[in-house]
Amino acid sequence: MIEEMSESESALALEDAPVETSSEESATEPASSVTPPEPVEEPSNKRWYVVKVASGREETIKATILRKVKIDNLEPFFGQIVIPVERITEIKKVKEVKNGEKITKEKRVVKERKKFPGYLMAEVEFNGEILDLFRNTPGVGDFVGATSREKPPPPMSELDVQRMLYGMQGGSANEGKKVQVKLDFEKGDKVRIREGAFANYEGEVKMIVDTKEAGETPKVTVEVQVLGRPVPIELEYWQVDKI
Repeated sequence: MIEEMSESESALALEDAPVETSSEESATEPASSVTPPEPVEEPSNKRWYVVKVASGREETIKATILRKVKIDNLEPFFGQIVIPVERITEIKKVKEVKNGEKITKEKRVVKERKKFPGYLMAEVEFNGEILDLFRNTPGVGDFVGATSREKPPPPMSELDVQRMLYGMQGGSANEGKKVQVKLDFEKGDKVRIREGAFANYEGEVKMIVDTKEAGETPKVTVEVQVLGRPVPIELEYWQVDKI
């Protein structure tokens, strides 16, 4: 004779019994969340180069190259292309009539002019495709220093890049580009003078005058010790190196 289980015993037996799960239910269960590794940014192989072009056609050649880069899908090898410009201030005499009298006033006019007519600066990863892109563009001569497809031309030094690009952000010849150069030192830093009468002297940066809006490079005042006395020297920013 089989003994009947009480209600409480049968309830416990149901709780302990394994629960079968259908394939549909198991498929809908969320998988354990695994955070994917962050992509590692590979170092850029792009460098700045100087390209000889027909003088007076810099803007047209630049626009043609930008268009061909998109058509040929060469964006991975292409960074920027700029026309180095500088701003100059001219004083013009303007004649006006005031209270019935002719008077002459001086008016300041800020203009842009190309620093190096007949040259462009290109930030690219030099290879055969980039070389063909430039060489096959009407009006382009060649990369300065290029000798063959196998041997790339020498890239510009960081100092030369800063000299040519500083203060050009927002210039009309390079509108929309990401040209940007920053000083690698600040007030109070120790620096070494690169050239001039005080070459190789070490001193402290006492003042930085940023004249970027006027189209000029920043001026740096460095205090050095000469015969035991502090002497302030005003220099261009590229004439000093941070120690």
